[in-house]
Amino acid sequence: MAETHQLTSEVERTTDDVRRTISVAAPIKFGTDGWRAVIADDFTFDNVRRVAGAIASYVLKNEDPNRGLVVGYDTRFGSPTFARVAAEVLASAGIPVKLSRDAAPTPAVSYAVKTTGAAGGVVITSSHNPWNWNGVKFKAKFGGSATPAIMKIIEQETASGAMPKSERAPIEEVDLKPAYVQAVCTFADLKLIAKARFKFAVDSMYGSGRGILAKVFGENGIDYVAIRQEHNPLFPGINPEPILPHVHMLQETVVREHCHAGFATDGDADRIGAVAEDGSFVDSHKIFAVLLDWLLRRKQWPGEVVRAFNTTRMLDRIAAKHGRKLNECSIGFKYIADLMMDREIVIGGEESGGIGYSRYLPERDGILNSLLLANVMAEEQKPLGEIVAGLQKEFGPHFYGRRDLHIPDEIKFGAIERARADGTSRLGRLAVIKKENLDGIKFFLETSADGNGAEPWVLFRASGTEPLLRIYAEAASPELVEEVLASAEEFVHSA
Repeated sequence: MAETHQLTSEVERTTDDVRRTISVAAPIKFGTDGWRAVIADDFTFDNVRRVAGAIASYVLKNEDPNRGLVVGYDTRFGSPTFARVAAEVLASAGIPVKLSRDAAPTPAVSYAVKTTGAAGGVVITSSHNPWNWNGVKFKAKFGGSATPAIMKIIEQETASGAMPKSERAPIEEVDLKPAYVQAVCTFADLKLIAKARFKFAVDSMYGSGRGILAKVFGENGIDYVAIRQEHNPLFPGINPEPILPHVHMLQETVVREHCHAGFATDGDADRIGAVAEDGSFVDSHKIFAVLLDWLLRRKQWPGEVVRAFNTTRMLDRIAAKHGRKLNECSIGFKYIADLMMDREIVIGGEESGGIGYSRYLPERDGILNSLLLANVMAEEQKPLGEIVAGLQKEFGPHFYGRRDLHIPDEIKFGAIERARADGTSRLGRLAVIKKENLDGIKFFLETSADGNGAEPWVLFRASGTEPLLRIYAEAASPELVEEVLASAEEFVHSA
């Protein structure tokens, strides 16, 4: 028996040594919105504990820990268990926890943080990533993406191995959804939407927004058809990202069911994508433009506008028409949230479909924006495609494209250096007339615009956490967008 006890102790010591080795060898890097990794590879219970310990240390040093933390999660493999593990670490540090009893939209966690006065929120989610990924987001006490300064502190606490201990605080299971749904519904005129007699398709992409829009529409007499509402953590056939090609089922549904628009929310329901009545995809840039124009022209909400570096410049034209200041920021909603803490922002948004409002929360919200798009349609008495076409006519044709290149780091960073170099003055047949480097390297290209259409540009941006280079482009025609993207990809591989 003594030998067995000795062997067990040796195994435990060996396991602890291995864990310590892994901790040293595998640093956790935070991206624009927290930490993400492949499940069972880097996204493990031990690493979730490490991140939770770092968050606890941040809260103990910089916030009022007695206010507690809200912990939520999405529909991915293991998310409820990972959330429970994170909650246990936080509670062991003496921080009270309100733990969601079901998968809930990330903005529902943010809303709970703001309205309950919590010190912050933790969300187990990998947002739009493939099924085998998961992650941890941290929401600050103001109810939005933590600022860059906060995320830097948490990353430093993670690297230092912070794991504070204290008398264990309670963990209370709560339902985050009812109060959140009631709040977002106050921003839309549901009676007007019902009166307009439009039909909508709703796609939760198997994510944590499932059932919410369908219930809101159903309870308010709004005609709808819902798809991909069931819980399936495999996200069969798609990544839960509301862009092409993952919205093909929504496009088919809109056409088959004779809908006037379709709305899709991503894996944790903080981002939006849309489909017009003819089945064409309406990207996040057009959604942002539709909402901005409506808020300034119809609602006259006060405040400035903020957009990320990789979004459409049609927004600049709309803001200028209404005499509103437009701010451009780095990519990642935390930078938009940072500005919302500093001044009144009527609307702020990013390329990936995240759009938010100062008068609600400094947070993106796919469900809220779906309701607002339906509200726009009801007030304008037009289906979504007609509204988009009207903007293209008034502010000039703007078309957008993106390519994601999964390439080795040496090619990725080599392309960025060559793009930055003074000697790079052309891209394909087009001259580079100006460069900007707020976040990545953006070329403004010299070519004749299509009437009053978009001035062409292309942006090279390297991921800081993956072997990935993204190329974004905008121009006055789809053909020119494709030409620019093709020339940019050729440039990347031309070393």
